Amino acid sequence: MKYFLSFIFIFASFLYGSEADIIIKEVEDNLRGDFMYAKMRMIVTSQREKRTVEIESWSQSDTKSFIKILYPKKDRGITFLKLDTQMWQYIPKIERTIKIPPSMMLQSWMGSDFTNDDMVKESSMIKDYDARIISKTSGIATIELLPKSSASVVWGKIIVYVDLQNKVPTKEIYYDDLMKEVRIMNFSNIQRHGSHNIPMVMELKPLDIEKKKNSTKIIFEIVNYDTPIDDSYFNKNALERYSN
Repeated sequence: MKYFLSFIFIFASFLYGSEADIIIKEVEDNLRGDFMYAKMRMIVTSQREKRTVEIESWSQSDTKSFIKILYPKKDRGITFLKLDTQMWQYIPKIERTIKIPPSMMLQSWMGSDFTNDDMVKESSMIKDYDARIISKTSGIATIELLPKSSASVVWGKIIVYVDLQNKVPTKEIYYDDLMKEVRIMNFSNIQRHGSHNIPMVMELKPLDIEKKKNSTKIIFEIVNYDTPIDDSYFNKNALERYSN
């Protein structure tokens, strides 16, 4: 009997894991799409200041993205290119393209609470993590993501709360490799764009005691999933070409 009960437990765990994978894949497919153009504001709050960065972005699946800074004036024309897990930056003031080295991946991106690693990796939760449902109601699933042994990721664990109807996250909690909570991302104002639902507001808050007043909020102003994006955005020549 005990062997039968063990089998039932293992089988049920497998099914629960498979369901978690399905949910995470649906979320990723919904948020990404084949193409995405967006214009957004990033509001960065720290103990010393509050500032706004205006951004334009073009992306293709999860492997290619191009970002241009529109505001403030001193940063206007700075561009970023991501191809797979590599990232380049063009700085118009010095007319120079720089490849972001691995040693800089955990540094702040544009003075925000996001890192270069966030911008480059955009880790695929379904590819890089093993998913398990912790709890589930009629509307929300809470899913634990643990990194696969083969994945090169910085997080020891991620807990994702998923709105099952809209196939979007409502909250993500990130843990370091010691399983200490490091930061929380909240998502709100879900809107329909074409065949995709998207949270139009994302707010990232670090949990470090020294950064307790910090936050980075991204507000989407324009989102378009329906128009294919020209491949000319996704090569190194684009960094200078589209800087102006």
